[in-house]
Order: sequence, then structure tokens, then C-alpha cells
Amino acid sequence: MSRNLKIGIGAALIGLIGTIVVLVLVIANLGAIAAWIGFDDAGNLNGREGAIGLLLNPEARVINVVQCADDAGCTALWPIIFAAGFAFVIVTGFAYSTLLERRLLAFLQHRVGPNRVGPMGFMQPAADGVKLVFKEDLMPAGADKWVFRLAPMIKVIPILMIAAVIPMGPDLVLPWFAPSLGDVWFQVPQGLIDSNVGVLWVIAITSIATYGVVLAGWSSDNKYAMLGALRASAQMISYELSFALTLAVPVMIVGSMAIGDIIDAQRNIWDWFVFQNPLAAAVLILALLAETNRAPFDLTEAEQELTQGYMTEYSGMKFALFMMAEYLGMIAVSLVAVAVFFGGYHLWPMDGLPILAPVIFILKVVLVLCGMIWIRATLPRIRYDRLMMFGWKVMIPLALLAVAWTAVALVVGDSMGGSAYTLVSGIVFVLVLALGAWALRRISRERDSEEAIPLEDDPAYTGERRGLGWALVHLVGMLIAIPLAHIRFQVRALEGLASFGRTPEEDRMLESGETALKRAGE
Repeated sequence: MSRNLKIGIGAALIGLIGTIVVLVLVIANLGAIAAWIGFDDAGNLNGREGAIGLLLNPEARVINVVQCADDAGCTALWPIIFAAGFAFVIVTGFAYSTLLERRLLAFLQHRVGPNRVGPMGFMQPAADGVKLVFKEDLMPAGADKWVFRLAPMIKVIPILMIAAVIPMGPDLVLPWFAPSLGDVWFQVPQGLIDSNVGVLWVIAITSIATYGVVLAGWSSDNKYAMLGALRASAQMISYELSFALTLAVPVMIVGSMAIGDIIDAQRNIWDWFVFQNPLAAAVLILALLAETNRAPFDLTEAEQELTQGYMTEYSGMKFALFMMAEYLGMIAVSLVAVAVFFGGYHLWPMDGLPILAPVIFILKVVLVLCGMIWIRATLPRIRYDRLMMFGWKVMIPLALLAVAWTAVALVVGDSMGGSAYTLVSGIVFVLVLALGAWALRRISRERDSEEAIPLEDDPAYTGERRGLGWALVHLVGMLIAIPLAHIRFQVRALEGLASFGRTPEEDRMLESGETALKRAGE
């Protein structure tokens, strides 16, 4: 029996035991649960008592509302309940984001996606999970075993931690029956924690996730995996700078690093920060694509060059964890992008229904995921040197320009008051568009004016000795040849010294041996 199958059977047994324990507790407290819902002693549902009565009859509702943070029971239980529900939703979202990608890619490329397992292929993620459980779990002989096992978890866990500081909606007021307080309503948050340094938390955790990729490549004892890990580290450094700079834009506008405050500042559609600084939003989305190693920035796992990159030696459930990390990363960065630039859970017609806020948030995240998949289906993978050049020479200057844009608009708006901020921001937007159009036209004209060099006249093809490039190449060659010539001279001198101690018979025997070796080689 394979190790993965044993783990799967153990997890199933733990789940079965947990289900039995929950059922036993429910049966033991069935009377209390029925009374809480609104059933009387005869088993009849009373529509004016219990939770049903509180929800259906406004006049029966208790006006007393207690903050969840003020009650020890609610403080202990609600985070566990919310975390369990949120984990279920995000893991299910990971499974079905794979199906979304395969179906959307098939639609964009005029193919038939997965449509056999279950109705319309909706059971395909479950089939993929079962298949990966039964796959053999291999480990290279020269791998660092502990690091090899820990690397997938180091990749997955920080991605889940990103969502901890993103509120999924405003506070909810729910019926909660506390014995010490009586029948009251509790105001509970729709998030785990809304830290006042949430933006810094996001920047720090997205950097930690790269360590999983680097350690996976290093511990695999594989040159292709190591190259993929090195690419991941270089890519993270270059694109993390532009990512952090663009996050400074909403922080400056709101004056707070709490993601909840940033979301609350975008209540109306026209208040979304993407309309106040679209350049920062575009740079942020591109940087997040590069952070998650998604196409066209998936150079860490380029199968044409690196077989599979840092995941080359992984199989079974460890490989599944890396795939899970990739799609969870897509969901996490979509949550960040929607929260800081696209209004978060706010949508004007639905703002009066806080219980629908997570649904609105999820719908926006699905739209961003569709955009990522569309980019993958449209753009080819770019060359690695151009990827790095784009990060340092294009993304960082544009991010600095976006930060300067917002800073100038805020300073002028604060000094002049009224609608000066909107006016200045609009003027800068027009200037940026004009500058970008002028730069693109200039580049296109320069390319059109360049005359193509015929192949028979190309110095790279003919080897003609001209140009600065030829001179530099030969200068470097001469510098390298000097130590090599010195080493060759020393080797010959040592061979001459060794010949002084040999007799003529030994010299003849050595020469005859060398002659025999040459004949054998021929």
C-alpha cells in the first residue's frame, strides 16, 4: 500500500470519527437545539419563538446588540466557525478554479474542455484529487529529505495567511443565545482580523511564499529545479518592488494601512481607486501575476527549458500541494487586488445587505481570475532576460510615476480643497496617456526606419572583424587566454622536471604505452 493511500485512508478515518462525534453531540442536545430553533415540547414549529421567530418577525427581535469582542464565548467560538467556513470555501475555490481555467481555456482556444466526469465536468477536480492520492510518492536519492518535504507546506501556508487580514464583508448582526446575557443579537466580523498594518502584512507574506519555491529547487538535487528556484528568487526581488510601490497609492489616499479602511473608502463605484489611479492598478496586477509565477511570467517552470522547473522531482500529493499553492495564490492576489483597487465587497445596490457582501467579493475575484486565464491564453511566455528588463526598466519607473501622480494630486487637493483632487488627478491621467502614446509612436517609428541587414552582410554571420562588439569579445578572449597560457606553461615545465629522473628504458616504455593508447583510440 502506497504512502499516499495510507495518508488518504487515515484522513478519511479522522473525518468519519469527527462526523460521528458531532452527530452524538447533536443527538444528546437535540432538545436544546429544537428549542433554540423554535420547536415547542409537542414538536410543532412556533414561528414567533426561537431563532426562526427572531429572523421572520421584526417585532419579536431583541434590540440588545452585543459586540462579539465583549463576550468570551463569542470571542472564542466565532473565529473558529468563520475560519472553518472560510477554509472550506477557499479550498473548494482552489479545486474549481482549476476547472474554471480548463473550461475557459478550452472556450478561448475552440476546444472541448473536461466534460465527462459528473454533469458538465463538475466532478473533475474530485477525480484529479483521487488520482493524485494514488500516485507514487518519489524522492530523489540525493535530496535533502526534510527540506524536500517542508518546501510544499512553506509555499502553501503563507498564501493562506494573506487572506487572514482581508475582511470579506462588514459586521453582521446575528442571533446568538448566550446563557449569561439572555436572548441578544451579536455583532460579529466577517473576517479573522483587520490589522492596522494589513498592507505591510500582505507585502511580507507574499515574499515568504517564494522561499518554498527556492527550497524546493535547492533540496531536489536537480540542476533544472535549481535553475527554476534561482529564477523565482530573482523574479520576486524585481517585481516585489513595483508591487510594494503600487500599494502605497491606496495607503496615501486613505491615510491608513488597514485593508478594511481601504475597502470602506470605496463605497461607490466612482470611488474605486482604479478610476483615481489606473496606472497603479495595472502595475499591481502585472506584479501580482509575476509574484504568482503565472503566464506569461511562468519562467520558473518553463517546460521547454527546465523540464518542469522547481517541481521537476515532485510527485503525488507533494506535487498536488504545489498546484494547490499556485491556484490559492491566484485567489489570494485576486483578493488583494479587489480589496485595494476595485471596492472590495462594496457594490452600490447590495450595500444594504451585509450578508451578501462575501458573495459580491467572490464574484469580483472570479472576474479577476478569468482575466488571469485570458492573459494566459493570449500572451506567450516571454524570454527571461526580457522578463527581468521589463521588471526593472518598465515596471518600477511606472510604479514610481503612479506614486508621484497620487502624491501631487493629494497635495494640490489638500491645499485648494473642493474638487481639486479629482481635477488634478484627471489632468495627470490625460498627461500619462499622452506621454505613453507619444513613446509608443516613437518606438514604432524607430523600428520602421531601421533597415534590415541582409544575412550575407551581417557581421554575426560572416565573422567580419569590425565594430565595438567584436573588439570587446576579443579583448575578453585575450584576458581569459593569459591565465590559461600560464597554466599550460607550468604543466609543461613540471612534465620536463619529471623527465629528469627517468632512465632511457622508462622513456621508451612510456612512449610505447602512449603509442598503444593512440592506436586503441583510433
